[in-house]
Amino acid sequence: MSPQERPAPATPAEAAAAAGGRLRLAGFAACGLVLAGLAAGLLPRWHQRATLQAETRELGGATVSVVTAVPGNAEVSLPVPCEIKPYFEAPIYARANGYLKRWLVDIGAQVKEGDLLAEIDTPEVNQELAQARAQLVQAQAALDLARITATRWAELLKTSSVSEQEAAEKEADLQLKQANVDAVKANVARLEELQRFQNVRAPFAGTITQRATDIGQLIAAGNGRELFRLEQTSTLRIYARVPETLARSIAPGQTAEVSLPNMPGQTYTAKIVSTAGALSADSRTLLTELQVDNPKGQILAGTFAQVRFTEARPETALTLPSNTLLFRAQGLQVGVVEADGKVALHNVTLGRDLGQTVEILSGVTPTDRVILNPPDSLVNGIQVTIAGASAKALTEK
Repeated sequence: MSPQERPAPATPAEAAAAAGGRLRLAGFAACGLVLAGLAAGLLPRWHQRATLQAETRELGGATVSVVTAVPGNAEVSLPVPCEIKPYFEAPIYARANGYLKRWLVDIGAQVKEGDLLAEIDTPEVNQELAQARAQLVQAQAALDLARITATRWAELLKTSSVSEQEAAEKEADLQLKQANVDAVKANVARLEELQRFQNVRAPFAGTITQRATDIGQLIAAGNGRELFRLEQTSTLRIYARVPETLARSIAPGQTAEVSLPNMPGQTYTAKIVSTAGALSADSRTLLTELQVDNPKGQILAGTFAQVRFTEARPETALTLPSNTLLFRAQGLQVGVVEADGKVALHNVTLGRDLGQTVEILSGVTPTDRVILNPPDSLVNGIQVTIAGASAKALTEK
């Protein structure tokens, strides 16, 4: 290039203008990059929100099928092992020392209250009673003499023939003799009562189920050895331990069926009279007492049997189909259609999984209309329409 064709050098003003242009281009490029980044981050969110709103609008006019929660099937009352005992049962002991003179009843004997069961020969008690009666005669004679003496000295005191001290002594002696008589009378009464124990009598009507003595046997009161065992079996007590699952439905006044293994096909009606009111800590069962009439003695006391609580109605949880559940971050939920047709999400607590149905422990009531097969996009407040078949079924209920 010839010197004539070379461009003239740029002036300072032209150089500044060129630099400003380059800066503007760089700024525009930076702004473009920022806008591109914002668009890349916000556009997917806007798209997702638009999609959700579209689905919500679409669902808002959707028709749904609903069901109501129903109680689950009550568990079948299984027979509970029980123990049969007499209504009254008492061991008969001796209250007097001596020798068995004779016994009048044996095992299986039916006795009435007050019947004589046995007689005990009590020679020592008889001798002590005779001695006590003689001492009573002596004490009574001493009392009579002291009374006469005290009366005379009281008369002599009026004429100052004796001192007040002597008269007071005679009066005190009279009171002492009276106390001696009272003490001896009490001892005589004790021995007479003890002598009456030589006749062993039945405390109540029942059956003699055991005789543990014989004629001539030495009887020692208080040694813990029983002579007879008496049981009343016309009415029997039944004790059963009810499982915890059935305990809350047991109440006095209910009836139950009692069956015995040795009498297949035959049942007896028993009545619940009381419960322990608390579960046993070791077995988590409720001790329950029943009574059954046994006028013919067909049921033997002491046998084991089984009792079925036919009137017990255990509490059952509500159940819903498994396809009503929504698995959310907030926990398990169900969609409930309220009276105005809007959806409300309820948190629920599950019990047992029964396969096609599940137990609902809390969160719904029997009147709630729960949506079947709810979509994952179901939210609070959307408007839905209940399918005609479902609405008709609910109306019929």
